[in-house]
Amino acid sequence: MSHDPALEAHEHAEHAEHAAHESDPFVTRVAITVAVLAVLAAAASSLETVEGGLAITASSEAVLKQDQATDAWGEYEADSIKKNLYGMGALEGGPRADDFKKESKSEADKQAKVKARALDFEAERDKLVAESAEHEHRHHRLTVSATLVEIGIALSTVAIITKRRPFWAAAFLLGVAGAAITAYAFV
Repeated sequence: MSHDPALEAHEHAEHAEHAAHESDPFVTRVAITVAVLAVLAAAASSLETVEGGLAITASSEAVLKQDQATDAWGEYEADSIKKNLYGMGALEGGPRADDFKKESKSEADKQAKVKARALDFEAERDKLVAESAEHEHRHHRLTVSATLVEIGIALSTVAIITKRRPFWAAAFLLGVAGAAITAYAFV
């Protein structure tokens, strides 16, 4: 069975509407509370899903940047070997010594550019890792928020069945706590 926050919110609103048709003002107030809590739960659940997806996307992009950095560092090492080989050839002298010296210098210049590229990839990786962690923290907060609000909906149902205000008050407080945690997730 899939978890569809929008569908669940609609179902809770329908149950609240049916309860509101009773002539008891207490039941009507609790039914309205259920409707509001259902909307809060749907919003928190949807935001939770979005943040989870963003965390995964940023993490995947960070892995790609790490792979690109690793490739660049491999290229840097290969250029270093070529630079050193050309340098040794230039030190040996001979008719191509000047060519080897130029090649060694060319590899050194190329190496500096590759190093800068590798460091850029690593910086992008670090930024994406931090971004992923931020989305993951939001995801966790939104999970707590949605859970509190859903418990509030359940307590509202108990309040309607038992006609006891303490259950309604607890449901209301859980809804407020859930809304506060949702807001806090984005601060």
